[in-house]
This record gives sequence, C-alpha cells and structure tokens, in this order.
Amino acid sequence: MKDSVFRSVKRILDNFLEMNNHRKTPERYTILKAIYSTEGHFTLEELNDKLQNELKFPVSRATLYNTLNLFLELRLVTRHRFQGTTKYEACYHNDSHCHQICTICGKVTEVESPEIQMAVNNMHLKRFRKDGFTLYIYGVCSSCQTRITKRKNMERRKKLELLKSQEKAKRQEKADNQNRTKNKKTV
Repeated sequence: MKDSVFRSVKRILDNFLEMNNHRKTPERYTILKAIYSTEGHFTLEELNDKLQNELKFPVSRATLYNTLNLFLELRLVTRHRFQGTTKYEACYHNDSHCHQICTICGKVTEVESPEIQMAVNNMHLKRFRKDGFTLYIYGVCSSCQTRITKRKNMERRKKLELLKSQEKAKRQEKADNQNRTKNKKTV
C-alpha cells in the first residue's frame, strides 16, 4: 500500500467523522489499514481473518459490517457480487476497471483496458455525471479450459478404446463362428 494513498483515505475518513460528530475509533482505522494493505478482492471473512491473525486486532462481525458500510458510503471501498459471493476491494484511485470472471471456478482477475476506459470516458450521457465504471467479463479461465479439454480428450480416448475393443470382440466372434462352421463340416 502506498503511504500517500493511505494518508488520503485516512484524511477522507477523518473529515467525515469530524463533520458528522462521529468517534474516531481504532477499529475504523485498523479496518481501513487492513483493507488498503490487501491486494485485490476480499470477502468479509478474509478481512476478519486478516484482522485477527495478521494484525492481532479482532473486531465483532457487526463492527466489521457497519464499518464496511461506512466505507462504501464514503466510496473508499466498492462491493462486487461475483457468482453468489460478495467481495470488496479498496477503490480509492481505482474507480474504473474491468474484471474477468471464470464461470467455472469463480476466479476473478482485474484487467486493464485503455480502449474500454477511453470508450467510456468519451461516452456522452444526458443529465448524468460519470464517476467511474466496473465491467464484468464472464468466460472460462485458461486453467479451467485446460481441465475441460483434458477431460474431453480422455473421454474421446475411452470411447475410441471401447469402440476398438468392441470391434475386436466382433472380429473374434466372427472368427470363432467360422472355426465352429469348419469343425462341423469336418465332423
């Protein structure tokens, strides 16, 4: 985490808390620090684990949930719903980006696309001010595609082996029938 980014988000939080006469609690600042030191997306449980295990600062689930909602309101955090899972990410200076989501394993990867960024920036929307965007691209990741291809190839090989063994059995049966016919003629 860049110190300048953390100082900026801390200042935003400070200003909000002061203007609204809210308390500046160590829980809020520790949760903010944990979020901004996390790379990529995280679930509520992963954040809770980080607070307890790495930072040795356990907080109640209610505190964590309420603090995340405050950070969502302040736009310090963004929430994503990826295939039935809710994940969060720090979003200060990261308002516009794309995600590719594997529909098989659920893996989420951020993708930078200057072309999409430029296209959205150049869009003229009536009576609407753009703040940012998030684009979700669904598909199959290379790992899952490899597994699918291997499985299909294995199924083809098994089918081919089965056909070969059936063909061999037919030839053997035909040969056995011919031998029986020969044996009957000689008797």
